[in-house]
Amino acid sequence: MATITDKDPYRLAGRDHQSDFVTLSFRDRLSDGRLAMAHLIHVWHERNGWSHKVLPALAECLDLGRVHNSQISNLRNGKLSSPGPEVFLALAQANFLLYEGIDTIRDRLGEDHPELFKVFLDSAIPLTGDDGEPLSAGTLFEIFLGLVPLPSCFDWFIEDHEAVALSAALAEYLCCGMSWRNCRDNVLAAYPITKTQRRERFAEVMAGLRDYSAEQLDGELLDLHATYLALGGQSHLSGAQGFLEDLRLKVLELKNQEIL
Repeated sequence: MATITDKDPYRLAGRDHQSDFVTLSFRDRLSDGRLAMAHLIHVWHERNGWSHKVLPALAECLDLGRVHNSQISNLRNGKLSSPGPEVFLALAQANFLLYEGIDTIRDRLGEDHPELFKVFLDSAIPLTGDDGEPLSAGTLFEIFLGLVPLPSCFDWFIEDHEAVALSAALAEYLCCGMSWRNCRDNVLAAYPITKTQRRERFAEVMAGLRDYSAEQLDGELLDLHATYLALGGQSHLSGAQGFLEDLRLKVLELKNQEIL
C-alpha cells in the first residue's frame, strides 16, 4: 500500500486498488472516497464558477433526478456520508447534457429559465475521464465509495501554504521570464476560458496584483496546463499533475535565486 503523505490526502495516487480490498477497512475506503468526490465536485464548480445551486436547478428544470443544494454543498465539503443513488444519476445526467453541448438544452432552458441558461452560456465544462468521455453515474458512485481512483487528470492536491509561491512561479513559468507587459497578449490568447471574471483574475495573478488561493488553483489547474501547452510548452509532462510538479520545481528554483 502506498505511503500516505500530506500531498496525497485522498490516499489514491500510485495505489493498488485490488490489494486495498484486503488491506483497507470499509470505513477507510469510504472515507477516501468521500474526500476524492469532494475534490472532484470542488474542481468542477471552481472551473465553471458555479454556486452550489446551479446543478440542482438544472436537474429540477429538466427533470434529470433529485439533488438538493445542501447535498452539493456537503458533497463538496466531504460531509455527505450516504447520498441516495438519485444524486449520482442527476449529476451524471447533467454532466452528459453539458458534454453534448448547451445547444441541446437551449430550447428547453433558454425560454423558461433564461437566467440559468446564461450561467451555462458563460461556462459549461463537463467532467470527463482520462478517455475524454463524460463520467457516468456508475463511475461517480464508485469514486464516492472509494472503489476506483479519481481520473488521473483530477488526481492532485494543492496545500494552502504553497498557493502564493505557486502563483508567483506561474507568472514566471508562462511568461518565460519576460515582463507581463511584453507577453500579456500572447498569454491571454492562450488562456482557454472566456468567462470575464476568471480572465480578469488570471490577468491580475500574472501581473502580480493578486494570488490564487489553493482552492482557486485547484479549479484553474487544468486550464493553466492547457494555457502552457497552447504557448508551446512540453507535452511530455504527465498532464495537469505533471504541470503542477513542474511549477513546484520552479518555486524551488526561484527561492534559490532569492526571487521568492
